[in-house]
Amino acid sequence: MSTPHARATFEERRRQAHAALRAGQAATAEKWLRALEAQVPGEVNCLWLLGVALLDQDKVAESVSTLERVVASAPDFAEARVDFARACRRAGRAEEAREEVRRVLASTPHHHRAWMAYGDALVDLGQYADARVAFERARLTDPQRARIEAATAALVADDRKKAEELFRGILQDDSSHVAALCGLAAVSLAVDRSQDTERLLRHALKQSAYIPLAYRGLAPALTELGRLKEAEVAVRHLQKIEPESPQTWVTTAAVATRLMRQEEALEAYERAARLKPEEVGLRMSAGHAQKTLGRRSDSEASYKAALMMDPGRAEAYWSLADLKNYSFSDEEIATMQALLVSDKRERSNEAQLHFALGRALEQRRQYAQAFAHYEQGNALRRLDAPFDIEQFERRGARIRAFFDAGFFAARAGAGNPSPAPIFIVGLPRSGSTLLEQILASHSRVEGTMELPNILNIVGQFDDLRPARDGYPETVERASPAQLTALGSRYLEETAPLRAGRDHFTDKLPNNFSHIGLIHAILPRAILIDARRHPMDACFSTFKQFFAQGQAFSYALADLGRYYRCYLSLMDHWDAVLPGKVLHVQYEELVREPELHIRRLLEHCGLEFEPACLSFHETRRSVRTASAEQVRQPLYSSGVAYWRHFERELEPLRHALGDCLQRFA
Repeated sequence: MSTPHARATFEERRRQAHAALRAGQAATAEKWLRALEAQVPGEVNCLWLLGVALLDQDKVAESVSTLERVVASAPDFAEARVDFARACRRAGRAEEAREEVRRVLASTPHHHRAWMAYGDALVDLGQYADARVAFERARLTDPQRARIEAATAALVADDRKKAEELFRGILQDDSSHVAALCGLAAVSLAVDRSQDTERLLRHALKQSAYIPLAYRGLAPALTELGRLKEAEVAVRHLQKIEPESPQTWVTTAAVATRLMRQEEALEAYERAARLKPEEVGLRMSAGHAQKTLGRRSDSEASYKAALMMDPGRAEAYWSLADLKNYSFSDEEIATMQALLVSDKRERSNEAQLHFALGRALEQRRQYAQAFAHYEQGNALRRLDAPFDIEQFERRGARIRAFFDAGFFAARAGAGNPSPAPIFIVGLPRSGSTLLEQILASHSRVEGTMELPNILNIVGQFDDLRPARDGYPETVERASPAQLTALGSRYLEETAPLRAGRDHFTDKLPNNFSHIGLIHAILPRAILIDARRHPMDACFSTFKQFFAQGQAFSYALADLGRYYRCYLSLMDHWDAVLPGKVLHVQYEELVREPELHIRRLLEHCGLEFEPACLSFHETRRSVRTASAEQVRQPLYSSGVAYWRHFERELEPLRHALGDCLQRFA
């Protein structure tokens, strides 16, 4: 570097390598830095960055030796000493890492990255209380603290667009900024982009291995992705680092719920409530857990306790209504009616009041007034969760065209051959929970819950096109070996929910669209379609407040067209996979239970067991709107119930069209 031009060129290339490193391109940075180091051997800045690039690629021993050279030649190089400490910790030398960071903090007490590295070393040494202090000091010494707090405030206010802009602005200046990565991950998680969430958080964890902020988002993201064992590991870490944070126990409860450990979930909600007794949402969550466990009176008491804390909490009124057999008093009805006038909260709160009042008035056989409230509640939900029925119809047509007989013939022999999964599909409120409860009463069947794993695989195929609309066509790219691997992955992800029985249920009604994919990756999986008369099925769905995921249910015309799409797809599967799906008609099951239960068990390859007839006596957690109903014997009062609302449901009848002729 004998000339100014050569020095300038060298510095520019080093800056480019640094930028690549901070963008997560460690291998590229290493290549460039080795070339620069060859030009000027021993240049400390190049050696420092090279040591970090090696660390980011898990080349720990080489990273330690490289960074050791840097701090030996430049003892006051604080950034390099912090990264040397990080490398030492990764090499299992946590005490040395702690001492190295202490040297930095002694001279530079406001060094943001040093505090994070200090916290990581303390975690490895089991000094969790001190680690919490270190991570908090890292937050307070963050040079971007004001911008992070502004972005976080926007996210809390549900202004995701502003929050995303602010977080991205910070990352433009520093693409490895831990808090900004975690904030952007939170935005992604809020819009159901769990894969993006994990990618961002993994990048953050390369900078600080144990930062609690990352684990708060990682656990729910992994839960949504169906990777429950990993989610549990993340939760256990949070419990060590932040045992006094209510959010730790809320996250614990969410993971425990997905692992079907409802007692553990309830205990976690109760612990969170003790830490934050003024939080009414925790009382509600405890009530939901108690309902899942079949503790009817306890859940009712929890919902009423929530109303004592917040008399305008519409979620509590709807939760009482959703117990199905709860009878509202005149006073409670009057209170809800008054709240509609006086308590102007967000639309979701108002909608839940309408759904609860609809249920209350329906119980009193005031059908026209009840329907008016259902209609208003659905109109409000439609504003927050619009649904494009035409797009859904086009998607259904694409699925039928893609998964033809030729598709399956060309892939014969592919997929994992396990016969363990029993998929129960259909429409909501059509008897799928009842079928699951019957099967879960059999000694060879494990009852689970509505599992997201198939939808996650669909989402990954969607993501293979820029517009996130790649499914089903992108399945064409999957080789037989890849299809088999997807089936194996499904079984691995669901393994934590099973206890060694021959079969397990996956009761997600919306999977009716994906029977072709299910057969491609799990060709011996058992498939059952829970079917109910369209007028009853659609109306029962229309009067149910869904927290998320069933946006098609908020307009009668959409419901009718959706049901027709469902029938069309099921007819298609019958044509291309004859005999694959057993259709169980709810009305026939109610009329002749033993006949149809025997038929159901035969389709599953199971011998008849009397416990399946007395399914309502089976004690297990049930996490759907039908939780209370499947704990009762079969009853026929729901058959043709829609006729009480015959005039109001005329738009639904019109939308269903000639498909009604298929149902007696």
